[in-house]
Amino acid sequence: MTAIATQILSVLTILAQAISVFLLVALLARRRFAPQLKFFGDNAIIFSFVAALIAMSGSLFYSEVAGYAPCTLCWYQRILMYPQVFLLGLALLRKSRDIIPYALLLSGIGAVIAGYHYLLQIGIAPELPCAATGYSAACSQRFILTFGYITIPMMAFSAFALIVLLMLVSRRKESNLTAS
Repeated sequence: MTAIATQILSVLTILAQAISVFLLVALLARRRFAPQLKFFGDNAIIFSFVAALIAMSGSLFYSEVAGYAPCTLCWYQRILMYPQVFLLGLALLRKSRDIIPYALLLSGIGAVIAGYHYLLQIGIAPELPCAATGYSAACSQRFILTFGYITIPMMAFSAFALIVLLMLVSRRKESNLTAS
């Protein structure tokens, strides 16, 4: 069951990365991708909600079903991702875009932590002293590695980055609406 879930989450991670790369290119070449930016801007809250929900569900699966103990950096990422499921869900229900700056902040910080965590796991970043090691898994421990590069922190980074880019596209749409 863990292997199947990991494969599914890894494919979703690649999908999130592909959409993120597209959004980054589209933001840089706005005129060429105006219809696509409008589509993602109009649906940014729902796409972000789905990304956050999958990320939360995946992390809960790995800790509660697969039995992988979250490390300190994993807990920080959870602290930044889990509330977004509820905040983005509430924004969807209320049809409100007021969540944008908050989702940008939470996901921006989460992306930095997840990025560092990934670099730590692949041996590029130095490990900071971690007083919690012994009470949880070591932050450098890899529980999974799929497609030669996807680890749990890479999954989290991809979700955070996607949410950041979706919020930027949505924010750009908002500024265009207020300017007209």
